[in-house]
Amino acid sequence: MSKFHSLVQMVHSMTMAEKKAFRTRSYRKKTTPGYLKLYNTIVESPNLPPAQIKASFLAGCPEATFETSVKYLLDLLLDTMLELRRDQDSFYMLFNKILKARILYEKSLFDECFELLNIVMLQAEKYENFYALLLAERLELEYLLALNFPNLSEKEILKKQYRITESINYLRKINEQSSLYEILKHRVVNKGYARSQKQKNELNDLIFSELSIVASFGPENFEISKLHQLFQSNYLISVGDFKSALRSFYELNNLFEANKHLWSTPPVYYLHTLEGVLESLRSIHNYEGMTYFTEQLNKINTSSVDFRINLTCISFLYELFPLIDRGDFAAAAALKAAYQEKLYDKMNLLSRARQAELTLYTTLIYFGNANYQKAHKFLSQIIIQGKNYYYLPLYRTIRLVNLMILFQSGDFDLIRYEIRSVNRSLSGNDKGYKIEHLLLRFFVKPLPTLVKDRKKLWVKINRELEEIKKDVFEQQVLRIFDFTAWIESRLLQTSLSEILRARTQQRRPELLQEPSGVQSGL
Repeated sequence: MSKFHSLVQMVHSMTMAEKKAFRTRSYRKKTTPGYLKLYNTIVESPNLPPAQIKASFLAGCPEATFETSVKYLLDLLLDTMLELRRDQDSFYMLFNKILKARILYEKSLFDECFELLNIVMLQAEKYENFYALLLAERLELEYLLALNFPNLSEKEILKKQYRITESINYLRKINEQSSLYEILKHRVVNKGYARSQKQKNELNDLIFSELSIVASFGPENFEISKLHQLFQSNYLISVGDFKSALRSFYELNNLFEANKHLWSTPPVYYLHTLEGVLESLRSIHNYEGMTYFTEQLNKINTSSVDFRINLTCISFLYELFPLIDRGDFAAAAALKAAYQEKLYDKMNLLSRARQAELTLYTTLIYFGNANYQKAHKFLSQIIIQGKNYYYLPLYRTIRLVNLMILFQSGDFDLIRYEIRSVNRSLSGNDKGYKIEHLLLRFFVKPLPTLVKDRKKLWVKINRELEEIKKDVFEQQVLRIFDFTAWIESRLLQTSLSEILRARTQQRRPELLQEPSGVQSGL
């Protein structure tokens, strides 16, 4: 991605707070410099392709150098966002103080330097940021060495060195724990969930290593405990122990609730954790287990308008997913209506990625209720602005849903045009998923008129569909929407809702109750 495309994407992803901070910082000059004109052009023309933005800027600022303006604006935006986060996130705050301590040392303000480093060390321990703690401890010893250890005994030096060793041990164990979790996730993604005792045994090396790390750690630590619960829950899901997995997810949430002082402002990482838990539960179709965590989403308090609307969108989506997966499109439409004022009327405040996701699933609500005209109209706001969304992984799925709508409408001339465009994008990136290629073949021509011909075609296609449904890689697309169910409904002339409902009942895991001892009212 070029610097200019990165700039356009960054500007459109800015929150209201970031835009306000940038305006406060930049709009002080009597004349408007070139980089601000470029920023205004991007903001005021959200649907304009990058090439037209560039042409518009050069027409209005013929004396400006485009590449220089892009680079300067990108750097200025990053500086503004960094400054804003300094007061919102302990990570940024600690490293900002370390940089200030370095400046104090360079200016020979040694007492102030060591005082600030001590503050960093105390706060780093409080927030369990061992990276900042280690850096501050190491800088302190380096500066003391350069000053020939003023008024410092050997015992005091050894104590400081011991603290550094302890910090390194914490980081080493956190790294080992993270490595095991990453390997586990990679195996699950590439091999799927364990389907035999042999496949379970293949994970033993990871589970034994993980337990030994936790057992040897000693004092409780948030990061180790968090990684432990993430590892345990994902391992238990991979071997089919859904009840124990849900218990680990509850314990993970309780861990976050007990350590609110470690949250950023707003609590972005806690939100990511809850979203990851909900996605994991949805992937195993444990919709009962999702309810508790959607309630936890709604309990998060924040004064940030952007964070609140993003939170509302995530809450809506995870209330919606069970309804769509079960084929209950009438209830999905009612849920959408309930969120009209607090979500859809403020949709422009969402990031482009979240807007695309919300648009896709709203389109599926209309589609499932056979309101194809509304579905096409709603999805068109993404399709028409395709160049602004093409970089999103979800965009290919959006185009497939658009083809489904066109297929239902019988517009095969437009379908063939769209298929050629999709095929070009697939050949330019990678080979694509099997379900994508099957759908593109399916869309090419109308279905047979006679029932017996449809059934014959179904027998032929169903063998391929069964292989696709078993393929762990294909789940990345089918998890978004079960396109195989739609194909079946078209060929067998059965309601899509009925097929989705039947499939949900067939693959439904053991119903999970909240484990005893879990705090429900956090």
